Amino acid sequence: MIMNNTTLTAPAVGNSLARDAWRRLRQNGAATVSLVLLAVISLVCFVGPWLTPWALDEVDWNAFLAPPSIESGHYAGTDSNGRDLLTRVFYGGQISLSVALVATLVSLVIGVLYGAIAGYFGGRVDNLMMRFVDIMYSLPFMFMVILLMVVFGRNILLIYAAIGAVEWLDMSRIVRGQVLALKRREFVEAAHALGVSSFKIVTRHLIPNAIGPVIIYVTLTVPKVILLESFLSFLGLGVQEPLTSWGVLISEGKDMMETAPWMLIVPSAFLAITLLCLNFLGDGLRDALDPKTR
Repeated sequence: MIMNNTTLTAPAVGNSLARDAWRRLRQNGAATVSLVLLAVISLVCFVGPWLTPWALDEVDWNAFLAPPSIESGHYAGTDSNGRDLLTRVFYGGQISLSVALVATLVSLVIGVLYGAIAGYFGGRVDNLMMRFVDIMYSLPFMFMVILLMVVFGRNILLIYAAIGAVEWLDMSRIVRGQVLALKRREFVEAAHALGVSSFKIVTRHLIPNAIGPVIIYVTLTVPKVILLESFLSFLGLGVQEPLTSWGVLISEGKDMMETAPWMLIVPSAFLAITLLCLNFLGDGLRDALDPKTR
């Protein structure tokens, strides 16, 4: 009896959407380099103050407006008060990055839930919720910030609330548009037929399927929030002493641009590189998550 030799092969394991997106993102050189630079900048800002010999408000009485020097230990120079600029840039990065992440997270949670509910229920609920969004759009951002500061006083947490209170508007419209296109799909109809509650349909079916454009928009929201915080601090409405941020340092540096240009160049370089990397990363995520390019 002749037996045919057969070879058993293991079934191919398909790549998940997240794994496929990660593979495509790594193929994008600019996005990969930007991701590495962002990680390095974040690590330096949060670990750097522990490695420098100077404290945030420590004054070097022998080095007022001292230029960058290795011998003095002030590698990025000092400010007009004799404080080490590099240390202050590190602490400023902590504030700017944390404001960006927290405010973006607030806008993400509020905007996604608000837009998903409006798009799913539609009709009068949608019209009422979107009219509220239109009213919020009509209020000037600076007016809202000044009003919050008058009522609650100046506080770092207030900056999170003020920025997050306006940034969720765009997020809600994006999610609403995605949900309107998804809620008539077959998997949603099947969930309805099985008696799945509206809450579970929104949270387990609609929001996960609309997350691609949301992730892309988040990468574009973070640099926008950093610029807003820098703008507020530049105007004196943001972070106050003894804390600092990149916006505060740039505001101080522009007054000393002729006599101490390093006070403007160093924080501006950190801010510019961070914003540039975030934009490149956003472009890379857009290409990686776009189903039309697969």
